[in-house]
Amino acid sequence: MMMARRALPKINPALDLSRHLLTFEQLSGPWDATALFGRRAPLELEVGSGKGLFLCNAAAADRDGDFLGIEVSRKYARFAAAKLAKRKLDNACLVHGDASRVLAELLPDGVLRAVHIYFPDPWWKKRHHKRRIMNARFLQHVQRTLRAGGQLHFWTDVKSYFDHALAILERETDLKGPRAVPPSVATHPMDYRTHFERRTRLQHQAVYRSRFTKQTA
Repeated sequence: MMMARRALPKINPALDLSRHLLTFEQLSGPWDATALFGRRAPLELEVGSGKGLFLCNAAAADRDGDFLGIEVSRKYARFAAAKLAKRKLDNACLVHGDASRVLAELLPDGVLRAVHIYFPDPWWKKRHHKRRIMNARFLQHVQRTLRAGGQLHFWTDVKSYFDHALAILERETDLKGPRAVPPSVATHPMDYRTHFERRTRLQHQAVYRSRFTKQTA
């Protein structure tokens, strides 16, 4: 049974989010990583950043890389951006918007080192399956925007969605995989890929993990 999400803590109104929170419209035009991060560095994309646990941990662990998160919920995008701003992680930022549009309309070929998709909305009802992010057109853009050797990380706790997505990846892309990703042992209470993974594993529920790689030329 799905658990209701807790209300998000309030954001300090004095916190400046202008560096870490953007809209799709602000990114419109030719892609320019230097305008976002002040440099050109390996770039990774997270689709559906939620509360920002992955984005914050990844940006803190790899200061030589840049990280772009996309979140369709404004309140969650603001919350995650506030965490980045509070920790002064200038190598990461949030886009409040539609991930499908960002990939299709903004990101050029071969710009991404990795794409991370963790626990996307399964859209349970069959008539809503067309809304799932793991669809043919979206995954073709994932392949296009990954650089040679770049990786797609896809995790979910819904076995039927996992199998369906893997079938689309095999049919519609040339990405090599899936490679299994074994669970790591958490060394502290927040040592999980996302808040959703933490909740799922603490409830002893299964998590299905996969990794795909774009072939080198």
